[in-house]
Amino acid sequence: MNPFVKVGSTVSRPREDRAGGTGSPVRSGSAARHTDDPAVGPARHLGVARGMPGWLKIGTAVVSILLVGVIAFGAYWAVRLQGNISKAALGAGGEKTEGAVDNSRDRLQILILGSDTRDGKNSQYGGASDSTGYGHSDVMMLLDISADNKRVNVVSFPRDLLVDMPKCTDQESKKEFPAQKNVMINAAMSEAGIGCAVDTVNKLTGLEIDHFMMADFNSVKELSNTVGGVDVCISDAVYDPDSGLRLPKGTSKVQGEQALAFLRARHAFADGGDLGRIKGQQGFLSSLVRKIKDDGTLSNPAKTLQIADVVTRNLTIDEGMASIPTLLTVGNRLKDIDVSKVAFVAVPTVPAASDPNRLQMAEPAASQLFAAMRKDVDLTDPTATPSPSASASVSASAEPAPSETAAAYDKTLQPITVANGSGTPARTQEIIKALTAGGFTQLGQLAARPVAATAVYYGTGFADVAADVAALLGIPATQVLPAAGVSGVQVYLGSDLVGGNPGGDAPVALPKDIVNQTAGDVVCQQANPFLITR
Repeated sequence: MNPFVKVGSTVSRPREDRAGGTGSPVRSGSAARHTDDPAVGPARHLGVARGMPGWLKIGTAVVSILLVGVIAFGAYWAVRLQGNISKAALGAGGEKTEGAVDNSRDRLQILILGSDTRDGKNSQYGGASDSTGYGHSDVMMLLDISADNKRVNVVSFPRDLLVDMPKCTDQESKKEFPAQKNVMINAAMSEAGIGCAVDTVNKLTGLEIDHFMMADFNSVKELSNTVGGVDVCISDAVYDPDSGLRLPKGTSKVQGEQALAFLRARHAFADGGDLGRIKGQQGFLSSLVRKIKDDGTLSNPAKTLQIADVVTRNLTIDEGMASIPTLLTVGNRLKDIDVSKVAFVAVPTVPAASDPNRLQMAEPAASQLFAAMRKDVDLTDPTATPSPSASASVSASAEPAPSETAAAYDKTLQPITVANGSGTPARTQEIIKALTAGGFTQLGQLAARPVAATAVYYGTGFADVAADVAALLGIPATQVLPAAGVSGVQVYLGSDLVGGNPGGDAPVALPKDIVNQTAGDVVCQQANPFLITR
C-alpha cells in the first residue's frame, strides 16, 4: 500500500497503530477541512453539513434570519429615534455648583416646557407674530424624581408669574441679555432660549435642574392619539371659543385636536385664569399616567417604541439627556412608581401688587415649598421618614419630622434684618429664603462691613425670637447676643459662612393644601360659569 494518500493537492499520512495509547497525530489544517478520506476524520464543515438532519438545517436558517432581523430592527429604531431628537444648551451662563448627575440612580430634576411657537407643524395655531424669538414657555413644570424611584413631584409655574430673571447669554447667538426684575416667567425662554428658562427657575427655587425637555403643540395631539385618548372630566358642559374646546358634562375621552384644546384652554376652567388652566393640565396628566400604567404600556415594547417615536419627533432636550439609552433609563425609573406618590403642585401665588392681571409668589407658602423640595421632603406626606437611598443631604437615620410647635408670638410680625459681612453677596438671599421658609416675613437688608464671625443680635424683648432664628439657620446659641442698638433681630453674616442651613434637623412648614392632586386622584374640573353651555 502506498504510504501516502493524495487527496487533491494535499498529501496526508495514513493513521498509525494507536494500540499503545498514543495521542491523535497533528493533522494538516487543509486536510481536516476538505478531505473525504475517512482516515483523516470528518470535514469540519462539509462532512457535518451532509450528516445534518433536514429539520436542523431549516431551524438553523430560520434562527439566523430572525437574529439578523432583530439586529436590523433594533438598529433601525435606534437610528430613527436618535435622529428625531433636537438638542439645546442646558443653561444660559448661570453658575453650576453640582457635578454630573447619574441618570440611573440620583435624584433627578427635569424642567418640562411646552413651547407656543407657531413654526412648522404649529403654523395652524397662529402666525409668527403670535410667538417671538424661541417662543414663550406655554407650559412650565418641574419634574422631580426621588433617588429611590418611589416619589415624583410635578410642580407647575403659572406663565403669568412675575419673577426676577438673571442675566442670560443666548448659547446660539452669544448675545447677552441683562438681568430683569418683575417680568413674566414665560418671557425668559423667548429672549435667550431654553437655557435662560432653566437658569430662571434655578434662581427662583434654589434648586439646580439636571435636564430639560421641551415639546410643542403637535406632540400633545400625536401622543394622545397613540395612547388611544385620555379621559377628562368637567363639572358642566362648556365651550371655550378661544381654544375651541367643547365638552359635555362629565367624563369624555379626548385626543388629537381636542386633547390639545383641553390643555390650551385658558378660560374654560374655574374663574378663567391661569390657575384653573394649570389644574386642567394636571388633571389631564394624571389621567394620562393612570392610562399608561393600567394599560401596561411601559411593559409593551411595541407600544413603548410608538410612544418614543412620537415623543422624540416633537422634542428638544439638553445634551446630557440626548441619547436613546438615557431616555430609556429615565423612563424605566418611572414605570413602577405608585400613582398615589405622583404629586401635582402649583407654586403658591396671589395677584401681583404691580398688576392685578399678573401673579406673584404667595409668601411664606412659596418659599416653604421650595425649602421642602431642597430637603427632598415627600410632599404627599411631609412627616414621612426619607428612605436611605434618598438625597445624600438627608441622614439615613432621620426621624419623622415632629409637628411644628406654635411659637408664643406671630412670626410674620417680627422685624428681622440681614447684614451681610461675609464677602459673598449671594448669602443675603440664601438667608432671606431660609427665614421666609421658616415663616418670618418682615425682612430687611442692611449694608455691612466685613466681619469674621456670624452672630445673631437682638433688642429688648426679642430674645426668644433670636433663639428661634438662630436654631432655624443652624447658628450656635453661643453666637446669639443682646445688642442695645438693635430693634428686633439682626442676623450679621460673617466670612465663616455659618448659618443658612435650615435643612439640618428643623421641620419644614408646608401649607396643608400644597398638593392639588396625585396621579391616583380622579378630579372633575370646575367649569367657568361664563362659558357653561346648556
